[in-house]
Amino acid sequence: MDLFESLKNKIDGKDLTIVLPEGTEPRILGAAVRLQKENILKPILLGNKNDIAKVASDNSLNIDALQVIDPETYPEFDEMVDAFVERRKGKNTKEQAVKMLKDNNYFGTMLVYMDKASGMVSGSVHSTGDTVRPALQIVKTAPGNSRISGSFILQKGDERYMFADCAININPDAQGLAEIAVQTAKSAKLFDIDPKVAMLSFSTKGSAKSEEVDKVRLATEFAHGLDADLPVDGEMQFDAAFVPSVGAQKAPGSKVAGHANVFVFPDLQSGNIGYKIAQRFGGFEAIGPILQGLNKPISDLSRGCNEEDVYKTSILTAALAL
Repeated sequence: MDLFESLKNKIDGKDLTIVLPEGTEPRILGAAVRLQKENILKPILLGNKNDIAKVASDNSLNIDALQVIDPETYPEFDEMVDAFVERRKGKNTKEQAVKMLKDNNYFGTMLVYMDKASGMVSGSVHSTGDTVRPALQIVKTAPGNSRISGSFILQKGDERYMFADCAININPDAQGLAEIAVQTAKSAKLFDIDPKVAMLSFSTKGSAKSEEVDKVRLATEFAHGLDADLPVDGEMQFDAAFVPSVGAQKAPGSKVAGHANVFVFPDLQSGNIGYKIAQRFGGFEAIGPILQGLNKPISDLSRGCNEEDVYKTSILTAALAL
C-alpha cells in the first residue's frame, strides 16, 4: 500500500489535530483546506483572522470550515502563560512569557504541550531553529533520549528508505550516532519499513583507518547496546550497505550489508548532501525532516516546500501522535 494511504488509514477516526502556525502562507492554507475536506485530521491555523481570510480570498480558497486561532485574542492566553512559566522553571518571567507566546511557533508548541493539539507543522517561512527552539524548551526530549534528530523518508515507486541525520546534529559523537540510529529505526517501523540499519562511512569493516571511522564503528557498538534486537551494522560504505553483491564481498556474513533500508550518516554535512543527491539525481521524493526524539510530534518543513509537502508532512505528524 502507498505510504500515505497506509498512514491515512492509521489516523482516520482518531480525532487528531495539527496546528499550523503560518496561517497567512498560501501553501499552508491550500494544504489545510485539503486536509479539512478529506476529514482525516483537523488543521488549526494560527494568525489574525482577517489577514488569513484575505490571503485565502486572494488564492480562491474557502476556509469557512477551518478553525483559526489568533494568539492576540485567545481566551485561554493567561492559562497558557502560567503553564509556560511553570514549564520553564524560572528561566522566563511572566512578562517574558507573554511576549514569547505572541510568537506563533511558541504559541503553537504550547497548544501541543497542553494537549489542545496533537502535533505541529511549521517551517514554510521560518528557519529550522525557529521551529526546533520552542519544541526543545517546551515539549522537550522523550524519556531515554538525550537529543533530537531529523530523518527523511526517500521514496520512489515501491522503494522506501530512511536517511538520518539530515537536519539537526552537525557532528554527533559515537553515542549520539547510536541514538540517532535507534530513533530512525523506530520511525521506520511507523512508516511500514522493517529497519535494517547501516552506519555509513568511507570505510567498510576496517578498510580505512581514521578517527572518523572509529567513531562510526563505536557508534555501531553503542547502538547494539541500546537495542540488542535491532539489525544494525557498520562501519559501512554506501555501496556495501545497498548493493547485495558488494555487501557480500565487503562485509560477508552481515545481516545488513546489501539490504539496508535505514542509512545513518556520520555527520549532518554528509546526510544533507546525501538525501539531496538521492532527491535530485535519483528522482526520489524526499519527505521530512521528521523530528525524532521529542515528547510530542513537531515537524519542520523546508522553506522551499510546496503545498503537497505541507499536506504530507501534516499526515506524517498526525501518525507520529499515535
